[in-house]
Amino acid sequence: MTRGTRFTAAGAALAGILAMTSCAAPAAGPAPEASTTASASCRQLDTKLEWPQGVREKLQAAIDAHSNCTGTFKGGEAPVAIFDWDNTVVKNDIGYGTNFWMLRNNKVLQPENKDWKTTNRYLTDTAAKALSTACGTATPAGKPLDTAKNTACADEILAILDDKTRAGEEAFEGFNARRLTGAYAWGTALSAGYSEEELGQFATAMKQENLAAPVGTMQKVGTQKVDGYIRIYPQIKDLIGTLQAHGVVPWVVSASPEPVVKAWSGEVGVDAAHVVGVRSVYRNGLQTTHLKGCGGVPDGEDSVMTYKDGKRCWANQEIFGVDGPAAFKQLPAEKRQILAAGDSGTDVTFVGDATEARLVVNRNNTELMCRAYDNEGGKWLITPMFIDPKPQRSEAYPCSTKGFTTPENGKEAITRPDGSVIPDQVDSVH
Repeated sequence: MTRGTRFTAAGAALAGILAMTSCAAPAAGPAPEASTTASASCRQLDTKLEWPQGVREKLQAAIDAHSNCTGTFKGGEAPVAIFDWDNTVVKNDIGYGTNFWMLRNNKVLQPENKDWKTTNRYLTDTAAKALSTACGTATPAGKPLDTAKNTACADEILAILDDKTRAGEEAFEGFNARRLTGAYAWGTALSAGYSEEELGQFATAMKQENLAAPVGTMQKVGTQKVDGYIRIYPQIKDLIGTLQAHGVVPWVVSASPEPVVKAWSGEVGVDAAHVVGVRSVYRNGLQTTHLKGCGGVPDGEDSVMTYKDGKRCWANQEIFGVDGPAAFKQLPAEKRQILAAGDSGTDVTFVGDATEARLVVNRNNTELMCRAYDNEGGKWLITPMFIDPKPQRSEAYPCSTKGFTTPENGKEAITRPDGSVIPDQVDSVH
């Protein structure tokens, strides 16, 4: 994607959006009485779709305050909204869904030199040995492993995608946990050896299966039962469409592989040019196991991805055009997204950067929910999952002791920008 795509308020991309809105975009803010008239004819969030009390209204107010339809947008750079994808725009996870599809269809390739350590620099020796034992060495390097029949291999891969070996030992170590997580990076590396087009085809086949499967479907991979369906959340699709109708430009920034996200984003009207996923280094047209860099981190160093502070880096770099280490820093308010939405600790940094509305889908993630319930700045909005919501957490979130994930992957108290500690929070929106 081309950096700086955001800056399109006077360009053809935004003109296309404006052509689809229900009212013309004024060159400058109209008089108050004109604004009131315009607001009445502008698209509003669908009142037939269920939201927690007050959330729809606050989202709509944030949109109306930056709208080329109501007249509050004064020209210049188009306002931006940023969405996580998995379990924020959709129920369940398209990255894992693609991993599952590849395992069922024998698409994971034997690693280079038959050495699993080549698939991820943070993979432990114990995990590499467990994979080699389960998957064997009979298959030549670069050829498909028979994970459909070799359930031990499939089961070991599934276990390591969840951070531990089947024996319960740690699978990854040594990464900066504010910028990357080993399992997510390794899940992307399982697609190594294929072109972007091929990965898009895998993701499309998976999409068709998962959208067709009834809600609640589980599928068998190896000997394990895993999620077998995915659904677009109607509320989020409506939110994205409403943003576009007001001239706000929605982006997706996801910790799933970018070719996979691009295969899905059109389902909610976001084109591939407005997608940032996990980006891999390609060689001779084929994906390698290495990651593209961000914020001055070189390609192939494999130390940053679209995860926690790394998500901010990728958003700042690709959406707002910030080069070098400054991409890891919070931008001035006038240069940031007006709205952001996420569901997990993966999203906590970029959601907290939003200036008007910080929407959280409650999946009981401690770091994100501590921030959301503390509601610093009064901008945080919480909704239960729209399909099969999580039950109320029985104990308070341990915000004051072990809510924050450190770069070393430890736990400590979460603090506000002024340095004060966030007290433990009760789960009340579920």
